[in-house]
Amino acid sequence: MFAGKFTTATPDRPVFVMAGSGESVSYREFDRRGNRIAHLLRRHGLARLDHFAMLMENTPRFLEVCGAGERAGLYYTCINSYLTPGEVAYVADNCEAKAFFTTIEKLPIAKAALAQCPRVTLRVVVDGPSQDGFVNLDEAVAGLPDTPIADESLGTPMLYSSGTTGRPKGILRPLPQQPPAQQLPLFDFLIKLWRYREGITYLSPAPLYHSAPLGAVALTIRVGGTAIIMERFDPEHYLQLIEKHRVTHTQLVPTMFSRMLKLPASVRSKYDLSSLEVAIHAAAPCPVQVKEAMIDWWGPIIHEYYGATEGMGFTACDTPEWLAHKGTVGRVLMGDLHVLDESMQPCPRGSPGTLWFKSGSPFVYFNDPERTAASRSEDGTMSTVGDVGYLDDDGYLHLTDRATFMIISGGMNIYPQECENLLITHPKVMDAAVFGVPDDDLGEVVKAVVQAVPGTTAGPALEAELIAFCKDQLASIKCPRSVDFADELPRLPTGKLYKRVLRDRYWAGHKTRIV
Repeated sequence: MFAGKFTTATPDRPVFVMAGSGESVSYREFDRRGNRIAHLLRRHGLARLDHFAMLMENTPRFLEVCGAGERAGLYYTCINSYLTPGEVAYVADNCEAKAFFTTIEKLPIAKAALAQCPRVTLRVVVDGPSQDGFVNLDEAVAGLPDTPIADESLGTPMLYSSGTTGRPKGILRPLPQQPPAQQLPLFDFLIKLWRYREGITYLSPAPLYHSAPLGAVALTIRVGGTAIIMERFDPEHYLQLIEKHRVTHTQLVPTMFSRMLKLPASVRSKYDLSSLEVAIHAAAPCPVQVKEAMIDWWGPIIHEYYGATEGMGFTACDTPEWLAHKGTVGRVLMGDLHVLDESMQPCPRGSPGTLWFKSGSPFVYFNDPERTAASRSEDGTMSTVGDVGYLDDDGYLHLTDRATFMIISGGMNIYPQECENLLITHPKVMDAAVFGVPDDDLGEVVKAVVQAVPGTTAGPALEAELIAFCKDQLASIKCPRSVDFADELPRLPTGKLYKRVLRDRYWAGHKTRIV
């Protein structure tokens, strides 16, 4: 979030524009605001490598708070804005935050959470009046200089895993002592890979607390571009924004693709999308049929990557590579990938196993040596987040699932992602989750929970139709034995399915997931 040379070269260019309100902030003003907050943090005793946290929806003040952290050599933690007070308290306390920023919308949650976080001494509400121990941001920085602090150094996010398999984990990477204008090598790599350049217009449709959109917006600022920030994703509004702002770059998740594809054809063809140069997607597997439809619509501008927030490895592919290896998430460009079985032996090409990387970027889970150790191989040379996949004959990676959601039915391993990818292509399905549920005979059997398209009757007839649809294209054992329906699936705004919440309902009363 460091504006660097563009503050003087293009001071009046917008750093960002809020999609809903139209509010924008120039490079000159963005710099001034970040400097004042950096002075505020120093005044309250935060020194290099200290931590602060923020609980904010997508607002105009979000990026300037991050920018202050990057100028002051601090680790800053952007907390998932959909968490409960208890979950927020866990993250704020675990990251050892000394300062905390929130919005008037999230203030009730912040108040309840910080009651459990005594080390937080500076509490700021960025867009509301001072109250109950929280000081208004403008009041807090009044009279402070808008010039750089004397000891500027590079800061960086310390983000948390989404916690789909337990308590979220803070991902801490070494932070070299260098000026904020000197970016980390990873940024140089990504700028080249995704063809960022000065003056781009980047459209961000996702919550900024997540690593991918936060990093993409930071790249945009580093190259002197303008970010259009959606307060929340709406498929038609997204298309409108591309036409209105002549957007050149964007990053999405597959759920957004699916929802745009389900718009009426008259709506999809209504807007001029010809300015788009690069559309990136990640965060969740993309069904082949969905990606094919997007390429047919948008052309060969779609790039895909795979990389956990931990940064241990990175794969990527452009459209021609993907078309030659449909379903791939790309070739390894960072880190050294090993696909291993349960005995830590290499899997043959084409056979799925757990993905282990000899890390391209060292990390630890903050204040969690046990889970850091659990993510490492016995000799400490490799790390994993539990994802499962295989390499094809040309060395392209294909994901099959996360190990924690593998179904073992009658002794056979089933990776439910394949069935999920198929169900989402059915015209009556808006969203789908597939997982194992207990069965006295087979141990587990396949269950699907589906969110039907509005106007569709969810019931036995649709259940039978969906099961038959799956059996037409998949081996019977991979298909759901039954389908339940929900008004909405618990999918994080980042696109990741919070599958554990659904699955755990069916395992209530079982002390173990082995029947």
